[in-house]
Amino acid sequence: MARSFRRSKLEASTVAGKLVHEVFYRFGVPLEIHRGQGRNFESQIFQETCRVMGTHKTRTTSYYPQSDGMVERFNQTMERYLAKVVEKRQRDWDRHIQPFLLSYRSAVHESTSVTPAFANFGTELRLPTDLITGIPPDAPT
Repeated sequence: MARSFRRSKLEASTVAGKLVHEVFYRFGVPLEIHRGQGRNFESQIFQETCRVMGTHKTRTTSYYPQSDGMVERFNQTMERYLAKVVEKRQRDWDRHIQPFLLSYRSAVHESTSVTPAFANFGTELRLPTDLITGIPPDAPT
């Protein structure tokens, strides 16, 4: 499930804290984390967090970032969306992340033929449009 949040600092303790609070506490502890080349992912605190949680780490190679295909595709999609809705001075971009994520999580993805919400939770998200149409999200179409 895609997660995005504004980062004020990219220190190792911040990354480890976000991992625990924004991922582990919400979705459970993953068996594996595929990560980039950032130094914050090499830190002792990050290594120890993954060791204690029993999470195996894999890493993108420096010269083959395509191995991050799903993440790169998600980032491209988010960048295209933000380019359309963010003001010219780009001060309000963080206000648009959560609405983007709602639409992303509730859209059927071509590669899986289901929404990310359904793939993760076994049910569709209830959306504001469902209130207008009166159609429950799991109703047959």
